[in-house]
Amino acid sequence: MKRVLLLLAEGFETFEASVFIDVMGWNLIDGDGSTELKTCALKKEIKTSFDQRFIADYLVDDIDPDSFDALAVPGGFEEYGFYNDAYDEKFLDLIRLFRDRNKIIASICVGALPLGRSGILKNRKGTTFNSPTRRNALESFGVNVVNQPIVADDNIITSWNPSTAMDVALLLLELLTSGENADKIRRLMGF
Repeated sequence: MKRVLLLLAEGFETFEASVFIDVMGWNLIDGDGSTELKTCALKKEIKTSFDQRFIADYLVDDIDPDSFDALAVPGGFEEYGFYNDAYDEKFLDLIRLFRDRNKIIASICVGALPLGRSGILKNRKGTTFNSPTRRNALESFGVNVVNQPIVADDNIITSWNPSTAMDVALLLLELLTSGENADKIRRLMGF
Protein backbone atom coordinates (compact mmCIF):
# COMPACT_ATOMS: atom_id res chain seq x y z
CA MET A 1 0.00 0.00 0.00
CA LYS A 2 1.32 3.47 -0.95
CA ARG A 3 0.50 5.89 1.86
CA VAL A 4 0.09 9.64 1.31
CA LEU A 5 0.10 12.14 4.16
CA LEU A 6 -1.92 15.30 3.53
CA LEU A 7 -0.34 18.05 5.66
CA LEU A 8 -2.91 20.71 6.49
CA ALA A 9 -2.39 24.21 7.84
CA GLU A 10 -5.19 26.23 9.38
CA GLY A 11 -6.81 28.14 6.51
CA PHE A 12 -5.95 25.49 3.88
CA GLU A 13 -7.92 25.68 0.66
CA THR A 14 -10.50 22.91 0.62
CA PHE A 15 -10.41 22.36 -3.13
CA GLU A 16 -6.64 21.94 -3.14
CA ALA A 17 -6.83 19.35 -0.37
CA SER A 18 -9.83 17.54 -1.85
CA VAL A 19 -8.09 16.61 -5.11
CA PHE A 20 -5.52 14.54 -3.23
CA ILE A 21 -8.28 12.89 -1.17
CA ASP A 22 -10.38 12.11 -4.24
CA VAL A 23 -7.59 10.92 -6.57
CA MET A 24 -6.10 8.60 -3.95
CA GLY A 25 -9.60 7.41 -2.99
CA TRP A 26 -10.63 6.78 -6.59
CA ASN A 27 -7.43 4.82 -7.06
CA LEU A 28 -8.16 2.76 -3.95
CA ILE A 29 -11.62 1.81 -5.26
CA ASP A 30 -11.35 1.89 -9.07
CA GLY A 31 -7.61 1.97 -9.82
CA ASP A 32 -4.92 -0.45 -8.78
CA GLY A 33 -6.10 -0.31 -5.14
CA SER A 34 -2.68 0.66 -3.85
CA THR A 35 -3.16 4.09 -2.25
CA GLU A 36 -4.30 5.29 1.13
CA LEU A 37 -4.42 8.91 2.30
CA LYS A 38 -4.33 10.22 5.86
CA THR A 39 -4.44 13.82 7.10
CA CYS A 40 -2.48 15.61 9.78
CA ALA A 41 -2.30 19.10 11.26
CA LEU A 42 -0.92 20.94 14.26
CA LYS A 43 -4.33 20.64 15.97
CA LYS A 44 -6.91 17.89 15.66
CA GLU A 45 -9.63 20.32 14.56
CA ILE A 46 -8.74 23.12 12.19
CA LYS A 47 -10.62 25.48 9.94
CA THR A 48 -10.25 25.72 6.21
CA SER A 49 -10.27 28.86 4.14
CA PHE A 50 -13.82 30.16 4.31
CA ASP A 51 -14.21 28.83 7.89
CA GLN A 52 -15.23 25.21 7.35
CA ARG A 53 -14.28 22.86 10.20
CA PHE A 54 -12.07 19.86 9.50
CA ILE A 55 -10.90 17.03 11.77
CA ALA A 56 -7.42 15.69 10.99
CA ASP A 57 -6.58 12.01 11.36
CA TYR A 58 -3.31 12.73 13.16
CA LEU A 59 -1.33 15.47 14.84
CA VAL A 60 2.00 16.45 13.28
CA ASP A 61 3.78 15.24 16.45
CA ASP A 62 2.39 11.73 15.93
CA ILE A 63 3.73 11.20 12.41
CA ASP A 64 6.47 8.76 11.52
CA PRO A 65 7.56 9.73 7.98
CA ASP A 66 8.87 6.22 7.43
CA SER A 67 5.28 4.95 7.42
CA PHE A 68 4.36 7.17 4.43
CA ASP A 69 5.49 7.26 0.81
CA ALA A 70 4.58 10.85 -0.04
CA LEU A 71 3.61 14.19 1.45
CA ALA A 72 0.99 16.50 -0.07
CA VAL A 73 0.67 20.17 0.93
CA PRO A 74 -2.26 22.28 -0.29
CA GLY A 75 -2.11 26.06 -0.19
CA GLY A 76 -4.41 28.37 1.72
CA PHE A 77 -5.40 31.92 2.47
CA GLU A 78 -3.44 34.37 4.60
CA GLU A 79 -6.75 35.89 5.68
CA TYR A 80 -7.63 32.61 7.39
CA GLY A 81 -4.26 32.17 9.15
CA PHE A 82 -2.58 29.82 6.69
CA TYR A 83 0.97 31.08 7.30
CA ASN A 84 0.64 30.83 11.09
CA ASP A 85 0.61 27.03 10.79
CA ALA A 86 2.48 26.68 7.50
CA TYR A 87 5.51 28.54 8.90
CA ASP A 88 5.39 26.87 12.33
CA GLU A 89 8.64 24.99 13.04
CA LYS A 90 6.82 21.69 13.71
CA PHE A 91 5.12 21.97 10.30
CA LEU A 92 8.44 22.82 8.61
CA ASP A 93 10.31 20.06 10.47
CA LEU A 94 7.86 17.46 9.16
CA ILE A 95 8.50 18.67 5.60
CA ARG A 96 12.25 18.40 6.22
CA LEU A 97 11.88 14.85 7.58
CA PHE A 98 10.06 13.75 4.42
CA ARG A 99 12.78 15.34 2.28
CA ASP A 100 15.55 13.75 4.37
CA ARG A 101 14.00 10.38 3.55
CA ASN A 102 13.73 11.30 -0.16
CA LYS A 103 9.94 10.95 -0.16
CA ILE A 104 7.83 12.51 -2.91
CA ILE A 105 6.50 15.93 -1.87
CA ALA A 106 3.69 17.57 -3.86
CA SER A 107 2.32 21.05 -3.22
CA ILE A 108 -0.30 23.25 -4.80
CA CYS A 109 -0.25 27.04 -5.05
CA VAL A 110 1.15 28.70 -1.90
CA GLY A 111 1.71 25.23 -0.44
CA ALA A 112 5.13 25.74 -2.05
CA LEU A 113 5.95 28.54 0.42
CA PRO A 114 6.37 26.33 3.51
CA LEU A 115 8.48 24.01 1.33
CA GLY A 116 10.62 27.01 0.45
CA ARG A 117 10.81 28.25 4.02
CA SER A 118 11.80 24.77 5.23
CA GLY A 119 14.87 24.96 2.98
CA ILE A 120 14.11 21.89 0.87
CA LEU A 121 13.73 23.97 -2.31
CA LYS A 122 16.92 25.99 -1.89
CA ASN A 123 18.77 26.13 -5.24
CA ARG A 124 15.98 24.10 -6.85
CA LYS A 125 13.32 25.03 -9.38
CA GLY A 126 9.81 25.74 -8.14
CA THR A 127 6.71 27.82 -8.65
CA THR A 128 3.86 29.16 -6.56
CA PHE A 129 0.73 31.30 -6.85
CA ASN A 130 1.25 33.51 -9.86
CA SER A 131 1.38 36.87 -8.10
CA PRO A 132 4.51 39.00 -7.62
CA THR A 133 4.13 38.92 -3.82
CA ARG A 134 4.08 35.11 -3.58
CA ARG A 135 6.73 34.59 -6.26
CA ASN A 136 9.05 37.06 -4.52
CA ALA A 137 8.47 35.26 -1.23
CA LEU A 138 9.41 31.92 -2.80
CA GLU A 139 12.47 33.47 -4.42
CA SER A 140 13.55 34.90 -1.05
CA PHE A 141 13.96 31.30 0.17
CA GLY A 142 16.60 30.66 -2.50
CA VAL A 143 14.26 29.01 -4.99
CA ASN A 144 14.76 29.41 -8.74
CA VAL A 145 11.21 30.49 -9.57
CA VAL A 146 9.98 29.19 -12.92
CA ASN A 147 7.03 30.74 -14.74
CA GLN A 148 5.08 27.60 -15.56
CA PRO A 149 2.01 25.89 -14.09
CA ILE A 150 3.71 22.80 -12.61
CA VAL A 151 7.38 22.37 -11.78
CA ALA A 152 8.94 19.08 -10.73
CA ASP A 153 12.52 19.16 -9.46
CA ASP A 154 13.82 15.83 -8.27
CA ASN A 155 10.83 14.45 -6.37
CA ILE A 156 9.40 17.83 -5.28
CA ILE A 157 6.36 19.14 -7.15
CA THR A 158 5.13 22.75 -6.97
CA SER A 159 2.34 24.48 -8.90
CA TRP A 160 0.96 27.95 -9.34
CA ASN A 161 -2.77 28.04 -8.51
CA PRO A 162 -5.88 25.93 -7.91
CA SER A 163 -6.29 25.29 -11.64
CA THR A 164 -3.28 22.95 -11.41
CA ALA A 165 -4.61 20.97 -8.44
CA MET A 166 -6.03 17.95 -10.26
CA ASP A 167 -2.95 17.63 -12.47
CA VAL A 168 -0.67 17.70 -9.41
CA ALA A 169 -2.72 15.02 -7.63
CA LEU A 170 -2.69 12.83 -10.75
CA LEU A 171 1.06 13.37 -11.17
CA LEU A 172 1.55 12.25 -7.58
CA LEU A 173 -0.56 9.15 -8.30
CA GLU A 174 1.54 8.45 -11.40
CA LEU A 175 4.77 8.69 -9.39
CA LEU A 176 3.36 6.35 -6.75
CA THR A 177 1.84 3.81 -9.18
CA SER A 178 2.20 4.16 -12.97
CA GLY A 179 1.32 6.45 -15.85
CA GLU A 180 -1.19 3.91 -17.13
CA ASN A 181 -2.93 3.76 -13.75
CA ALA A 182 -3.01 7.57 -13.37
CA ASP A 183 -4.45 7.89 -16.91
CA LYS A 184 -7.16 5.38 -16.00
CA ILE A 185 -8.16 7.42 -12.94
CA ARG A 186 -8.06 10.65 -14.98
CA ARG A 187 -10.48 9.13 -17.51
CA LEU A 188 -12.77 7.64 -14.84
CA MET A 189 -12.97 10.99 -13.07
CA GLY A 190 -13.73 12.75 -16.36
CA PHE A 191 -10.54 14.78 -16.66
